Amino acid sequence: MTRTMSTFIADALGQPVQVINRRGAGTLLAANYVLQQPHDGYTVFASGFSPYLSNTILEGNAEYTIDDFAYLNFQWFDEDLIALTRDSEYTSLPQLLEDIRDNPKTVRAAVVRGSGGHLMAKLLLALSNIPQENLNLVTYNGGGLARAAVAGGVVDFIVISAAGTEGIREYIRPLAIVSHERSPDWDAPTLNEAMATTGIRVPVLPGSIRGYGTSAEFRRLYPERFDKLAGALKTALENTQLIELLDAASIGRRWTGPEQSERMMRETFAIFRDYSYLLRE
Repeated sequence: MTRTMSTFIADALGQPVQVINRRGAGTLLAANYVLQQPHDGYTVFASGFSPYLSNTILEGNAEYTIDDFAYLNFQWFDEDLIALTRDSEYTSLPQLLEDIRDNPKTVRAAVVRGSGGHLMAKLLLALSNIPQENLNLVTYNGGGLARAAVAGGVVDFIVISAAGTEGIREYIRPLAIVSHERSPDWDAPTLNEAMATTGIRVPVLPGSIRGYGTSAEFRRLYPERFDKLAGALKTALENTQLIELLDAASIGRRWTGPEQSERMMRETFAIFRDYSYLLRE
């Protein structure tokens, strides 16, 4: 996302943009790096703010809070998909859950560790009164490995970001999309449509949210600079050449702006805060 946009952001700012990749600990290292830099606007945080930044606070060793950051724009949103390996015998989500209840340890699932899909898998069990240990849950450190597992039949099902899963479409069968609305890209009911016969209403956990932010201290010290950065992002996202590049790469390009982005961060953080205890079980 950021490497694709960097030239266009630089043009909008009239300043060169250097992209620095700080991998590790589910964005904890990158977040700490941003907060350790001078609060002058020359360091912008490009990240997966939900669920990864939230999880570093709730489950990691973060000493910061969501209030230590200011949010410029959330532009790339993704929903989770619950999908079976192609030749699976299951035909519905309730049937799958029933088998997990009745035949402990026989059903295997793949998730990315600490992701929204990881939490959703555990939440489905909890709301269905199924012991967590009944599911043989395999956690991976990356989506590629998790998708390879379900495509190869190593696991029975997966809960993972829908974006990026198109590459294994022919090897899987979707059961549900974790959303309030059906997806035009997947022939599957929404999560609560899929669960309708059970009488269980499942909270729709937000999928991955990617975008840009800064330190909150920078916004406090230099509000006019913060507004300039936000304006540059908006200008870049309106560039027709960038629009074509982002669309070709299936990268989101929504303009939400600082106020709505902050509101979304607080709302999604509250959801993960309420259910994150499941990731410790």
